[in-house]
Amino acid sequence: MKRHLAIAACGLSLSACATAPGWMQFGGGPIAPAPTTMQFESEPAGAEARTSMGQTCRTPCSLAVAATEFTVNFTLTGFQTQTVPVRAVDSTDPIDSDAGQTGGLRLVPNPVFVELQPAAPPPAARRRPAQPQQAARPSRPPVQRAPSAMTPQPAPAPAPASAWPPPR
Repeated sequence: MKRHLAIAACGLSLSACATAPGWMQFGGGPIAPAPTTMQFESEPAGAEARTSMGQTCRTPCSLAVAATEFTVNFTLTGFQTQTVPVRAVDSTDPIDSDAGQTGGLRLVPNPVFVELQPAAPPPAARRRPAQPQQAARPSRPPVQRAPSAMTPQPAPAPAPASAWPPPR
């Protein structure tokens, strides 16, 4: 009986350890950084900055972001869209230089800056403009002229090729 009680007590104590946060978690992936304020800038200013998580703002602006990897699309009418990847890296900057602690994860680049390029004109605008068509003239019937002395006469019919008269 004592054995049964000892086994039950050990089982309950081990099950309590297994439910503790972080216990025996392997390959859980990278830890998401704390929300970080990201700065977004563009030249020219006024572009829409849209993160792959759905957040948007008009440059220059800032957003609070809590992710390890995402992209930012910059769009502005008349300019080509640009996409910038942002990722988390281990910070080597010490938080407490006396204790030797490092800052953990940080997002790079921060600030995110793009120089937008003008968009190419649409294909239809690159072609030469069509020449304006001239107004169609009303058609006139051909003019019949009376024969005159200067008008050449048709040539006479050629003579038969045979000396014999044609059969009757």
